[in-house]
Amino acid sequence: MALGALRPSPLVEQAAERLREQIASGHWPVGTKLPGETTLARELGVGRSTVREALRALAGAGLVRARQGAGVFVTADRPVEDWPARLRAAAVADVYEVRVLMEVQAARLAARRRTPEDVTAMRAALDARRATAEAGGAAFVDADIALHAAVVAAAHNPVLTDLFAEFAPALRQGLIDLLDLVDVRAAEAGHGDAAHTALVDAVASGDEDAAEREAREELAVMRGKLARQD
Repeated sequence: MALGALRPSPLVEQAAERLREQIASGHWPVGTKLPGETTLARELGVGRSTVREALRALAGAGLVRARQGAGVFVTADRPVEDWPARLRAAAVADVYEVRVLMEVQAARLAARRRTPEDVTAMRAALDARRATAEAGGAAFVDADIALHAAVVAAAHNPVLTDLFAEFAPALRQGLIDLLDLVDVRAAEAGHGDAAHTALVDAVASGDEDAAEREAREELAVMRGKLARQD
């Protein structure tokens, strides 16, 4: 199957799309070694550098992989699903289950590694949550997520911090929607302030067991509310 010469611009994007089409159509099945850069460049009517960049884009999408000294091989016939998109499509209760697993450990690490600056940031976030509790809605959800983000940041693990940042948008809309169905704050005196204060105090004091316990119990309350909406 001839690839066909490309229009002048943008060549890399066009080359990547043309190669992607060949893979998706089954012309190059999974496991197949792709033609060399010189051959691909000739068929596409572009330079080898353009082909190289296009292959790099396909590798980033999980479609191909270069094996040193052997060439470039097809590893999938469709792009690996984008992780943020996967989270947006997931049920908020499912996302929350993973959040519990992540944040409980983060709270324990935060109690071990927190700095005075972390404690200041957590207490400021706690105050902001209190200030928005009566208003509810998006402002309250944003303040609540910001407080949990401050606890995760205090763990000083960049992977945990990045994971939470990916989770936050998926959680945000789900929690805002939940507020429209049931007042998740009403069942708790102070709109959950006592539980969040206990969490911050445990982290600030360096009590790892208490921080883990408070995080688990506080998150379990919301998880239960989400489960009752299913």
